[in-house]
Amino acid sequence: MQQNMKAIFGNGDLDEKSVNFLVAALEKNNLPGFDYLEFKLAVGKLRQLHMDEETAIKSAFATASTVGLTKETLLKTGKHYLNVLDNEKKQFDQALKKQLEKRVNSKKSEVEKLQAQIGKWEEEIKKLQQNIAKAKEIISKADSQIKAEMNKIDTTRKNFETTHKSILSQVAQDLENIEKYL
Repeated sequence: MQQNMKAIFGNGDLDEKSVNFLVAALEKNNLPGFDYLEFKLAVGKLRQLHMDEETAIKSAFATASTVGLTKETLLKTGKHYLNVLDNEKKQFDQALKKQLEKRVNSKKSEVEKLQAQIGKWEEEIKKLQQNIAKAKEIISKADSQIKAEMNKIDTTRKNFETTHKSILSQVAQDLENIEKYL
């Protein structure tokens, strides 16, 4: 089912890793029976047949209603998946914060400590010139590592947020269309 959901929720502009992550979360929290996710897949299949959105939604609902799906169930389960996506965003933000602390702030702290040590070493310049050169090299590397890690983290954040916003928007639009057409 994940491949089908990826095709429906994902598009070429979204980060594939983020799409895979969010779709896996939706699948993990998939409620039993025919609900919003199965309905979304059915609408997607009908849309692939070049059916207009309203007709696809009504057709999928007509078929699903024969197995007991109601508009209320569809809306309720759609909201469940919105909550799943929101929880994933919260967890992602926490993990991102930890990575920032681990990869960036610890390096900044290391740099600050080494700079303080450099001041001490410079007072004993003849005896400690080798130590000073080594510390400056570590600091120089740390600055480039900090920049590289910040860029990676920022790119991951942007990709996830774009993907999250797109899928969230799709679900919200689907719920709006369900309210509108059913």
